[in-house]
Amino acid sequence: MSDNVGFLLSDTARVMRRAFDLRARALGVTRAQWRTLLTLSRAEGLTQGALADHLEVEPITACRMIDRLEEAGHVERRRDPADRRAWNIYLTGRSRPLIAQLTRVADDLAAAALDGVSTAERDALAATLSRIRLNLSAPHEEAAHG
Repeated sequence: MSDNVGFLLSDTARVMRRAFDLRARALGVTRAQWRTLLTLSRAEGLTQGALADHLEVEPITACRMIDRLEEAGHVERRRDPADRRAWNIYLTGRSRPLIAQLTRVADDLAAAALDGVSTAERDALAATLSRIRLNLSAPHEEAAHG
C-alpha cells in the first residue's frame, strides 16, 4: 500500500472532526459537548463518573463539560437517591432540539463524506473498519503467550 492505513484512518477522522466542529460551532456547541449530549441521550441519568468513563475522559474534564452544558441549560444534575455524594446527569427539554439538529449535522456530514461511494463499497468499508476495530481491541493468543 502506498499510504499507511493507520495514517489514512487517522487523517480521515481528523478531517471529519474538523468539518463537524465547524458545523457544530455554528449551533453554539463543541464536538465534546455533542458527544456528551449524545451519550446522555442514550443513557440518561448516568453519574458524572460513569459519564466520564463512557466519554473516555478524566472525571474533572467531564465535570467541566457538564458545568458548561448546565450553564447553557442543556443538562441538569440531580442527587443520586442511592448515594448522596453522587450526581446523576439528565438532559433538559432545551437540549432535545439541539441533539436533533446535531444529529442531522452528523448525518449530513456522513452523507457528504460517502458521496460517490456505492452501497457495496460502503458495506465493505463498514465491515473492514469493524474488523480492524475488533483486531485491535480483542486480546490475541500470541500476545498472551509471547
